[in-house]
Amino acid sequence: MEDWIYILNPSKDTLDGEPSTSETIHRLAREEPELDLWLSRCNRMNKGDRLWFFFTHPVSAVAAVADIDDVPHVDPEGPEYGYRVDVTLLTEPTQALFGNPVPREDLRLGQVRSVQKVKPEALPLLLARAGL
Repeated sequence: MEDWIYILNPSKDTLDGEPSTSETIHRLAREEPELDLWLSRCNRMNKGDRLWFFFTHPVSAVAAVADIDDVPHVDPEGPEYGYRVDVTLLTEPTQALFGNPVPREDLRLGQVRSVQKVKPEALPLLLARAGL
């Protein structure tokens, strides 16, 4: 199992026309946890991997988590996004992270890319905050 960071910029990224804020993701975790997300590259994600949602502002932090439901696939709609991945938000862990997010400085992120692997030294803190 691999753990991935998925970067969301609420001022640029949307989820079905809604801003991709931690509040939106928190609500979706309760109401509609299955998501279809775009990827700029085909990462080596596998079914069962975890995806941690990092929000760039107003606070740079991880505040949600999902299970990856299947491997990334080519987006048939065109090259703008390239790839798609199906995930399911984990309701209780997302609620825990929403209330106590993991700030950027605790993640030891270097250059922020759209998707990257979680640093091994940051994983215990993420798991603890999410109650996993």
